[in-house]
Amino acid sequence: MAKIIPIASVDASPAGLDGAACDSAEPFALMVLGDSMLPEFEDGDVVVIEPAGLAQEGSFVLAYRNKEWLFRQLVKNGRQWLLHAVNPAYPDLPIATLEAVRGVIIQKSKPGRRRSIKRYV
Repeated sequence: MAKIIPIASVDASPAGLDGAACDSAEPFALMVLGDSMLPEFEDGDVVVIEPAGLAQEGSFVLAYRNKEWLFRQLVKNGRQWLLHAVNPAYPDLPIATLEAVRGVIIQKSKPGRRRSIKRYV
């Protein structure tokens, strides 16, 4: 079974995600780690997250579930919301509410390549 790779440890939460900082609504960037989102996102891609972004079905999101930060695609199966890994080697993970979603990916790029930017909004 494939291992879930968290975006950051619980103690190393990205600035502002806990709502305590005044910049909690500012976009920030993270580097993709692992292969759970292949082929859309590769290990080393840089994604820009909009904490105040509108999460809807099909959005790529940063979520906090079971004390782990995860980068997944938000999908709905009936009444249940799921965090879906694009790579079929990883399972879909149910979330109780959309409160688990802490930001929406609005852009990706490859480090060192200005022309390889893709926007998601």
